[in-house]
Amino acid sequence: MRKTLIGVITYLTFLIIYFLHANFFNWFTIAGISPNLFVILVIFLGLFSNNYFTLVMSVIMGITVDFEVGKQAIGTTAIMFVIIGVLANYLDKNFSKDSKITILIMVTIGTLIYEIGLYILNMFIFRFESEIGIFVKIISIEIIYNAIITIILYNLIRKVGSIVEREFKERNILTRYF
Repeated sequence: MRKTLIGVITYLTFLIIYFLHANFFNWFTIAGISPNLFVILVIFLGLFSNNYFTLVMSVIMGITVDFEVGKQAIGTTAIMFVIIGVLANYLDKNFSKDSKITILIMVTIGTLIYEIGLYILNMFIFRFESEIGIFVKIISIEIIYNAIITIILYNLIRKVGSIVEREFKERNILTRYF
C-alpha cells in the first residue's frame, strides 16, 4: 500500500515538475535554456527506490513527456529515462548518497547522458544535421542549471529520499518468519 502511495506521489511530483517546466522556468532561462528537473527526479528514483519501481516510473514519465511536448518520437524520452534510472540505481550500490558532491556528479553525468542520448536518437529518427557547437552550449548551460537546482534541493532530496529508501530497500527480517 505504501509503495502505491509513493508511486502516486511520485507521479504527482512529476506533474508539478512538468507544470514548473512548462510555465515557471520559461521566465528564468539562461540563454533560452531551462533546467531539466525530470532528469533530477529520475536520478532521485534510481538512487532511493528499487530498480523495478524506477523502470516503471521512468517509462510512464517518459511517455507522458513525449506525448505532451511532441518534439521527439514517442518513447525516446522513456528510453533515456530508463537508462538514467538504471545507471543511478547502479551508482547507488557503488557510491555514497550522503555527499553533496557525489549527487552533483551523478546529476551532471545523468544530464549529459540524457541529452547526448536523446540528441543521437532524434538525429537518427528525424535525419537532421548535427550542430555540435550549439549542442555543447545547450548541454553546458543545462548541466550548470541542474547542478544549481540540485544544490538548492539537496536537503529535501535527502529527507524524502530516506523515506522512500526505507520503504523500498529496507529488509524486514521479521516478516519472513511470521
